Amino acid sequence: MTTSDFTTTISVDEPPKEAFNAINNVRGWWSEEIEGSTDKLNDEFKYHYEDVHRCHMKLIEVIPDKKVVWLVMDNYFKFTKDKSEWKGTKISFEISETDNKTQIRFTHLGLVPEYECYTICRDAWTNYVHNSLHSLITTGKGQPNSTGNPQTEDEMKLGAAVR
Repeated sequence: MTTSDFTTTISVDEPPKEAFNAINNVRGWWSEEIEGSTDKLNDEFKYHYEDVHRCHMKLIEVIPDKKVVWLVMDNYFKFTKDKSEWKGTKISFEISETDNKTQIRFTHLGLVPEYECYTICRDAWTNYVHNSLHSLITTGKGQPNSTGNPQTEDEMKLGAAVR
């Protein structure tokens, strides 16, 4: 069965517990401006970047050292015509061990090529997972959005496009 949901995978030498802890440290790899708790079942948090992107997430599945799933409760993109994009989608982090490495499979279930935001969102998620989350797991320091500053080139383009 083929799926068009966005998926990307990274591998690290650190144990699954380190990957799990880093995933739940959302401020450490996505954005320092996260409001709310991000590590226990039913926790809810909010993300925002200026007036360009806001979302409200809920942790709906948390299996220590194995899996974390967020439900997108609400979302707003200033740059899309369809204001329902992302709403009701799920963001999944599956952690497994293969050949003495820890593998993290990131899937944004419902982020599909038909979405207006697909290319920008795919590129941004790829950067956050492959660069920032990977760095947080392997070095203890990610590259999250800092207060008021976009992290990725796509976010900078996105911010400039909607001004």
